[in-house]
Amino acid sequence: MSLAARHLEALGIPTLCLGSALDILESGAPPRSVFVDYPLGHSTGKPFDRADQMRVLRGALRAFETIDSAGSIVRLDAAWGDDAWRAQAAATRGDDTRMPRDTSPQYQTEDDRRLAEGG
Repeated sequence: MSLAARHLEALGIPTLCLGSALDILESGAPPRSVFVDYPLGHSTGKPFDRADQMRVLRGALRAFETIDSAGSIVRLDAAWGDDAWRAQAAATRGDDTRMPRDTSPQYQTEDDRRLAEGG
């Protein structure tokens, strides 16, 4: 992401990287970046919370107006709510909730199965 942003900036195309891993933003050093202190995978806001997503998006876009030096990182003033996610994110051993691989077809609904199987 950072390499692509630097390349596009060199071509005169403004970029902005939005992320929730501060260490990666710092080491990648994109020309402009915004950090939101949310769990990984939720950089653009809380799921199904349109108001929060709009706050994050607007805050990120405002960074175009405020960043005046390359490599700057703007930290959004956003709070996830509770900090329970931090313990799991910092753990060296997380819970893997994925299901084992299965080679047989899996369907969301019985209608999906009938449609896929032509029945």
